[in-house]
Amino acid sequence: VVQLPASLIFFFQEREIKSLSEEIKRLKNPENLGVPSQLGELQVENERLKYRLNILKRVRGPEGVSKNMLNIIQSLQEVFGVAIRAGFPDLENPPLSVAPSQQARFGDYQCNSAMAMAQMMKANGVKVSPREIAEKIVQNIPDNDLIEKTEIAGPGFINVHLKKAFVSKLLTNLLVNGVQPPPLESKKRVVIDFSSPNIAKEMHVGHLRSTIIGDSLCRLFEFLGYDVLRLNHVGDWGTQFGMLIAHLQDKFPDYLTVSPPIGDLQAFYKESKKRFDSEEDFKKRAYQCVVKLQRKEPDFIKAWNLICDVSRQEFQKIYDALGIKIIERGESYYQDLMTEVVREFEEKKLVQLDEGRKIVFPPGQSIPLTVVKSDGGYTYDTSDLAALKQRLFEEKADLIIYVTDSGQSGHFQLIFAAAQMIGWYDPAVTRVEHAGFGVVLGEDKKKFKTRSGDTVRLMDLLQEGLKRSMDKLIEKERDKVLTAEELVKAQQAVAFGCIKYADLSHNRINDYVFSFDKMLDDRGNTAAYLLYAFTRIRSIARLANIDDTMLSAAARNTEVLLDHEKEWKLGKCILRFPEILQKILDDLLLHTLCDYLYELATTFTEFYDSCYCVEKDRQTGKVVKVNMWRLLLCEATAVIMAKGFDILGITPVQRM
Repeated sequence: VVQLPASLIFFFQEREIKSLSEEIKRLKNPENLGVPSQLGELQVENERLKYRLNILKRVRGPEGVSKNMLNIIQSLQEVFGVAIRAGFPDLENPPLSVAPSQQARFGDYQCNSAMAMAQMMKANGVKVSPREIAEKIVQNIPDNDLIEKTEIAGPGFINVHLKKAFVSKLLTNLLVNGVQPPPLESKKRVVIDFSSPNIAKEMHVGHLRSTIIGDSLCRLFEFLGYDVLRLNHVGDWGTQFGMLIAHLQDKFPDYLTVSPPIGDLQAFYKESKKRFDSEEDFKKRAYQCVVKLQRKEPDFIKAWNLICDVSRQEFQKIYDALGIKIIERGESYYQDLMTEVVREFEEKKLVQLDEGRKIVFPPGQSIPLTVVKSDGGYTYDTSDLAALKQRLFEEKADLIIYVTDSGQSGHFQLIFAAAQMIGWYDPAVTRVEHAGFGVVLGEDKKKFKTRSGDTVRLMDLLQEGLKRSMDKLIEKERDKVLTAEELVKAQQAVAFGCIKYADLSHNRINDYVFSFDKMLDDRGNTAAYLLYAFTRIRSIARLANIDDTMLSAAARNTEVLLDHEKEWKLGKCILRFPEILQKILDDLLLHTLCDYLYELATTFTEFYDSCYCVEKDRQTGKVVKVNMWRLLLCEATAVIMAKGFDILGITPVQRM
């Protein structure tokens, strides 16, 4: 067999794409359709040509072959989409349902469109059984590289069996090129608003979920090739700064020349709040400070910056520990924009007066937004409208995600409805979404608090995690086999990985119980289990004296065999990764990725228990045989797990 050069393959593919494009144009022209009796045949042929063209465009790369991972469900949807349109050209918007099979005896995937199509046709006065529809779909499946065979089961389920050669090639592509995301049609701008603590207050356990979920969503979109802006909408403006500045003036009168040693900003805030509530003169002066701050008088801006800087330093300790990158853009950033926003709503006659307030009633909402208070000041509603407008028009965002607790969902519904009412965006074009989450509960199923009833400080929580993870490592006697540096790395990986995973592995919409004992358990769906599993998988090749260079060469030269049922099961599970990521893009629910990683780890264990990767002499322990294709399956599992960890913000270590 003569292997054509990559450049020649590319040339032939270019030529075929050009030829197919011209043929599709010809078939679209009514003058070329000939007699009416040919119309159905030509429509079918047109669909088949379009399918072939799409496949060619996807697989074509700079060397004639795509390096990207393939989303198998999307590819099967294209195949069945062609078959359905060819078999039922008169059915408008037919349902297209393809999913992985739940049991191996039903094949690898299932197309379940026939039942819904039968209902659709019945509503149109045409009675056809789902099984007849399924038979016609199967008859019209175009030639493709994916499907080995199909079977019609029950009332009309189409069981799909994939070609082993196809799966093997996809695994080889993964091993040679790494985990490359499916190609994007266009690079979209994504703005994700998360974390958002308040200046002068310490971050507490309530900020944990927003920070972890938001960072993970950013990592997902970044990996998939989107242009992501990570924003920290901190509470850095408002009446509370009046009392803080007034207290600063009293406690550190020389603050303009000598940097005030504010060690505990939380205590400083409580002191100023106590005075604000009990001292009338102080309260009046605090209000005067707010007015001067809003006028941007230099001395008051300096005081405000000093307070903000102390908070930023404390926030950064948390972000550094958790590996969070984020750009601060607080409420103060939007102050000048708020006036413009109110004017725009007034000019469009969308503002009503209510006891001195200026309010806006978005359509379909039972309560209004307050854009100007009776004293002339702006509100959270005003600043959130200004922020949304800036992100739409200046940042030119195609997708905006707000990661806050579910208690704010009503507020965001109002904001989004008002923005659509005034014509800032069309939800059919621009996706603006609130990714809400439940609260963190203690093991008593009540809101997570300290024993004294205070909110749990986030830094205290992280320190406790580090202590407990070290205790766990020492209990497993890892301190006897790891160097001091390796032990610290393992401690941090386990502590912060377990805290993140415990959050992300729960459906974000629900409340979840915070339990160090559960999250540090190395059994079940926990980060501790997955991190240990990953380390074991990585060690298999090393213990067989197979280094990265040898694995890389084997990936290019060794066919990944999938003859054993556990090899086949693992190979398919590895390749579901792009499907999982696509589902998260659609619903923003990250627990799906955690469930998948756990399934991958347990599927690997089944494979490893049944299939010898490295065979050793029982007497000497010397390696006598290396089954390289199985080592490649180990490597493919590890690279997918590593990328999954990366998206979740978890850092695995080579030795644990």
